[in-house]
Amino acid sequence: MTVNHVKGNPRGHVMLYALSTCGWCKKTKSLLEEMNVEFYYADVDLLQGTERTEAMDAIKKWNPRCSFPSLVINDSQCIIGYDETKIKEILKP
Repeated sequence: MTVNHVKGNPRGHVMLYALSTCGWCKKTKSLLEEMNVEFYYADVDLLQGTERTEAMDAIKKWNPRCSFPSLVINDSQCIIGYDETKIKEILKP
């Protein structure tokens, strides 16, 4: 799966599943950048074939509705949708 990397301070493994056209996904990326959090993201709508299937399967594990954004932290929890308070709480320095 094609994954993009944004450098910042490591706060565990942070993976964002997003859509390139989604305003809430863009807000989530901006918040993570403002917080200087190192994270990875995939714009699922830009993936094709097996890459898209792989991404959707990964999302379904955490978010059966497959809504966006889905932010998976340390393969142990998922924040669904844009939740600034929860993101700041979990990823605070």
